[in-house]
Amino acid sequence: MIVERLLKVALLGSSWVLYLLLTLSVLSFSTMFERYLYFKRHSVDFDALRKQLRKHLQDEDLAGAEKLLAGSKAIEARVALEALRWSSGGPGAMTDAVDSELSRVKTELERGSNLLGTLGNNAPFVGLLGTVLGVIISFHALGDAGQNTQAMGGVMAGIAEALVATGVGLFVALPAVVAYNVIQKRIGEIESGALSLTKLLTAYVRAANHGAHVGEADSRDEPARARESFEETGAPSGSIKLAGAGE
Repeated sequence: MIVERLLKVALLGSSWVLYLLLTLSVLSFSTMFERYLYFKRHSVDFDALRKQLRKHLQDEDLAGAEKLLAGSKAIEARVALEALRWSSGGPGAMTDAVDSELSRVKTELERGSNLLGTLGNNAPFVGLLGTVLGVIISFHALGDAGQNTQAMGGVMAGIAEALVATGVGLFVALPAVVAYNVIQKRIGEIESGALSLTKLLTAYVRAANHGAHVGEADSRDEPARARESFEETGAPSGSIKLAGAGE
């Protein structure tokens, strides 16, 4: 009884599957185009941005660093700017601020990727459904044709048309899978870049807390450092004063 009812449903036709796949295809390509424009709009020369930020930090120009990050359209700069605003709280506060901002930004970055991933995984099955329905209709027509050889040609043509649904499903799925992988790769690059800029900022804060001048090594030669150490402590540089010695 239930088989007969399902057969009646299947005999209604499979053309609706093709229309569904066509709609999903338009939706998929629209999402891909929107993501392409989004990432292109926020794309910058990251290496140049990092070098400029490093120069500002070496010059101890926090105002210039903040202006640089605020004026950049890069998403990495937006995350690093949030870390810079919490620099007074130390590296720990900056790291927490970055984690918070990345969580917010990641939602924006992943917009549409779930749709593309779903289509990539399931569009072939939707196409296969259309093929199965088409084959059911063709074999049903084959049973009605009996020994009519002229009707047999129409049945074979129906089977060939049913296979088109599988092809259309693959046509929808393959670009969606490629686009999904590209988006995930781009998101990973943005997160890595944001962390790279943040590490520069936290390194500056740590150096500043230790009273060191960022990016500048001690240019004095070893004898000069030893002489200065001796004048300040009465002992050569690198010597260890033992407990009780000289008392």
